[in-house]
Amino acid sequence: MKSIWSGTLSFGLVHLPVNLYSASVERKLHFNYLRKKDLCPIKYVKVCKHTGEEVPYSDIVRGYEVQKGDYVVLEEEDLQQASLEKTETIEIVEFVDAHEVDEIYLEKPYYIEPQKQAVKAYVILREALKKSKKVGIAKFVLRTREHLAIIKHEGPLLVLNQMRFQNEIRDPSGLNIPKTAKYQKKELDIAIQLIEQLTSPFKPKEFHDTYTEKLEKVIRAKAKGKLKRLRKAKAPAKTEVPDLMSKLRESLEKARKKETV
Repeated sequence: MKSIWSGTLSFGLVHLPVNLYSASVERKLHFNYLRKKDLCPIKYVKVCKHTGEEVPYSDIVRGYEVQKGDYVVLEEEDLQQASLEKTETIEIVEFVDAHEVDEIYLEKPYYIEPQKQAVKAYVILREALKKSKKVGIAKFVLRTREHLAIIKHEGPLLVLNQMRFQNEIRDPSGLNIPKTAKYQKKELDIAIQLIEQLTSPFKPKEFHDTYTEKLEKVIRAKAKGKLKRLRKAKAPAKTEVPDLMSKLRESLEKARKKETV
């Protein structure tokens, strides 16, 4: 596993040299765009908007448009000069109770690995978080942008979870969300029974991307010329209000039978 960032994790006057690793892998099928008539691959190139000339990557620089057609070019040194300390430090600015952080803010997880000289401090921080049931709220710069993050323990690991800032969360007030609705107590009771019947310990290994797996099978079959045309699948029928009670009962009965199998 290759680290994507090396620097310092700091809290108070303690500074731990650490490495950061992406904790997630995006698993998706990558498709090429082809010309329909002869399956010629389509190439995307960067071109000059004025002349249409292709521009090699080595000739491309970052520029900020201060006014129409007037740019300031930024080099890597300029980005670091904005704050060298921030680009090399994950700073824990405060600690909060773990339950206070709403999951809507969580965006992307990273593993934190201590460098050799930081093992003791790493373990102390991990154990302190575990016993206090707290998480660290941190700020760090990655790819020229400052991010908010929480740092928590996961078994022997310290995990950094990149967060969204408050102004990145859309305001849902414009949505038509009901505050209440008329329903029978029996309907609620059966819904609760159904939830209890379907409740089990969360086992992440049991969940996988079945859509991508089926799509891979389609691709392999088509490559071998053995693809059979399937009937178009139908989306499940929407539950009408009068049918709600019967559908809840039916669901509960089905869940009970599944449990006894």
